[in-house]
Amino acid sequence: MKDVYHILEKYQISYQKAEHGAVFSVEQSQKIKTLIKGIGCKNLFLKDHIHYFIVILNDEHQIPLKQIQEQIKSKRLSFGTEEELFKILGLKKGSVSPFGILNDKENKCILVIEKSLKGKTLLFHPNVNTATISISYDDFIKFVTLQNHEYKMINDKM
Repeated sequence: MKDVYHILEKYQISYQKAEHGAVFSVEQSQKIKTLIKGIGCKNLFLKDHIHYFIVILNDEHQIPLKQIQEQIKSKRLSFGTEEELFKILGLKKGSVSPFGILNDKENKCILVIEKSLKGKTLLFHPNVNTATISISYDDFIKFVTLQNHEYKMINDKM
């Protein structure tokens, strides 16, 4: 598994890091916002009959799967299995992170990003749920682009 910090430093991408106890839910992650500045992000590992997706949402927003499905023009979205998550992104349940694309050698996963996150400072796990990285939206997109991964934007309201 590739080291997130090493890659960010290699590409001179600025970030801040906070270490903490393991978190497994959005509710548990609220305490992290007192350690590091940024908008908490909810990351969902989804799939349809062709692609895998990491859907990145503001952790305060709820967007129904059907609405996401319509916006990305997918026929039927469902959650990926723990086995698929590990095989494709090298991640375990509770540690879903867009930084997992470092391990996606076949570019099977497309990132889907809520538009309201554009221009903000974002909080993500660095592929483990015992630390959080704060990164600007622009630097995050730079990281995604340098990893040769596709991304799409979606609205939180239709």
